[in-house]
Amino acid sequence: MPPTPSYLRSRQLLATPLSHIRGVGPRLQQVLAKANLTTVEDVLYHLPHRYEDRREIRRIAQLRDGRQEVFVGEVLASAETFTPKARKRIYEVVVADGTGQVSLKWFHYRKGWMKKRFAVGTRAVFTGEIKRFGLVREVHHPDAEILGAKSLDQIMAEDPLSFGRILPVYPLTEGLSQKVARKIFKQVVDQFAPLAVSPIPTDILKRNQILPLAQALAECHWPENPGAHLDLETGPGRARSALVFDEFFFLELGLALKRRGVVLEPGIAFAVTHKYTRPLAQMLPFRLTAAQRRVLGEIKHDMMAPHPMNRLVQGDVGSGKTIVALMAALVAIENHTQVAVVAPTEILAEQHYLQFHGWLEKLGLRAALLSGSLSNKEKSALHEKIRAGEVDLVVGTHAVLQQGVAFQRLGLGIIDEQHRFGVLQRGLLRHKGENPDILVMTATPIPRTLSLTLYGDLALSVIDELPPGRTPVKTRVLSESRREEGYRLIKKALEKGRQAYIVYPLVEESEKSELQAASAAAQALQAEVFPQHRVGLLHGRLKPQEKEAVMAAFKNREIDVLVATTVIEVGIDVPNASVMLVEHAERFGLAQLHQLRGRVGRGAEQSHCLLMQSARCSVDGKRRLEVMAETTDGFRIAEADLEIRGPGEFLGTRQAGLPDFRVANLLRDGRMLEAAREEAFRLAQNPAFLSHAQYADTRQALMDRWGSRLELATIG
Repeated sequence: MPPTPSYLRSRQLLATPLSHIRGVGPRLQQVLAKANLTTVEDVLYHLPHRYEDRREIRRIAQLRDGRQEVFVGEVLASAETFTPKARKRIYEVVVADGTGQVSLKWFHYRKGWMKKRFAVGTRAVFTGEIKRFGLVREVHHPDAEILGAKSLDQIMAEDPLSFGRILPVYPLTEGLSQKVARKIFKQVVDQFAPLAVSPIPTDILKRNQILPLAQALAECHWPENPGAHLDLETGPGRARSALVFDEFFFLELGLALKRRGVVLEPGIAFAVTHKYTRPLAQMLPFRLTAAQRRVLGEIKHDMMAPHPMNRLVQGDVGSGKTIVALMAALVAIENHTQVAVVAPTEILAEQHYLQFHGWLEKLGLRAALLSGSLSNKEKSALHEKIRAGEVDLVVGTHAVLQQGVAFQRLGLGIIDEQHRFGVLQRGLLRHKGENPDILVMTATPIPRTLSLTLYGDLALSVIDELPPGRTPVKTRVLSESRREEGYRLIKKALEKGRQAYIVYPLVEESEKSELQAASAAAQALQAEVFPQHRVGLLHGRLKPQEKEAVMAAFKNREIDVLVATTVIEVGIDVPNASVMLVEHAERFGLAQLHQLRGRVGRGAEQSHCLLMQSARCSVDGKRRLEVMAETTDGFRIAEADLEIRGPGEFLGTRQAGLPDFRVANLLRDGRMLEAAREEAFRLAQNPAFLSHAQYADTRQALMDRWGSRLELATIG
């Protein structure tokens, strides 16, 4: 066995191109490149997604239903046929071995090739999952090894990679068979896995009982120990855990350094004088909840510190984050600095502006909306006011982050719905002032594992309490045929003096879409369904003043039924509204549906949310709606959303500035993430880490994984 190389030498060796591997010619190179496999390291980390136990070859009579089995059979019949109900073409081969027979079926095939390959009388070794339909046993798309004139013993001796052991089954690209992949990958694993060296300090590996990297890689591909493949399939297993720990450790180490960088930078130490916060508290028609007061205390504590705040406030729909953010803004303003509020969409920015400017004006302060609909002349006039310090609080979309926008003295940046922004945008906002405080808000409950990776560099506050006197909303899924039932429930609520929302995904008819348009719907609902009631319309194309007027009319009970697009997702607080009907509910994401539902149930009255499911709803769409009907817990909904859509899509966009995972899975590996995070943060706090020679390999690996993104570390 070759001596273990140094980490740097190991990196060089693992960067060997696959063209240097025996049997990998130009054509195979192209096929492998399609699966993003170009170096031996890529192959080492391209792990099997399941395993086949080929240690035992069974007689057909002994085959077990629902299990992956290996058996030998002779072809009795081979022909194209049709499925009984749908009349789809399939290729069917019947094989027997003297103890019984089994039917093999292919749904994707080339007829001529199949006929030739499985001619009557052909003997082969088959592998696949045994399914039972009544008395008939079937295997769909089995692996087949043609025996020809050879005996089974001869075949097994010639091809020890395919029989008599546990085999890896890889996720592969078109043009690459499992047999070829196993042959190439086995060569790579045997030759290069022993050269892999972990750059994590040995004391950390020992403390967490992490297998050596070389052993972990070899075992993931070719598990030797009895039952090890089952551990790898049902959970991470010891071998895969080593690779997961490695990925999480370097992710969290980068985040830990980012947080440490922020902590070490000088910031503004704000004084809390209550000049504006006390009068605002007296004006509010309600008292802050204990959770709001606790989070506000955490924010004030950060703002008084001499280094920049970097805090995430997470609160479920209706928990009152906006008021907490406004209080924080007033602390910055009473210290003669400006505040920037950045929202991901024009609609959200307008919502915040409509909420903030009313309170600020009562306090004698100035708010402005930097919106895309302003003319160039209006925009440059507003830019000038911001630069001169004549505006205390600016609300806008990422337009606020553009070069032309300069502040006289920015003290606080508030980012709303952070999951739609990357690390980069936070950095841009920080550069708008001399290390202003950053407050990030989200109403999308984020599963703990995800918040530890996305916001590992942020301090976390959770508003985990809803204002008193709220009754949980009852949610039902209705099919199109039960629409009248929904309308009856709305009419009942209206008769009691309540109000209702009807939400549509689009504003106006578009040729490409069969969705009902809100504008047309509002007219039809007024004329045909609610002729005795007042129906209003709210959508994104209205000017800010028009939106404000419609919202005010609804709040003042001058409108009974508000037909709206997702404009109302955030920011409208009408306790008298007790029913919401969402059209084409499956078109919305879970987080969005949860936000929408949060517009009702804001009073003590029992509220209802009706999710109208269209006939063409997908399986995922149905699952999302079922989750909504089952629970009102935002965190449970977020977990389900993460499971259904996966982390990448859950976040809307790829998070700028986060390394990718090759092995780790945020849903499955939460406990490993916590352990890796604890170790990474401890190491980052060690003064020797950034300079001492003993950590050189760990620092190098960190730079390899994060690259230039670590420069973002200091800007959070």
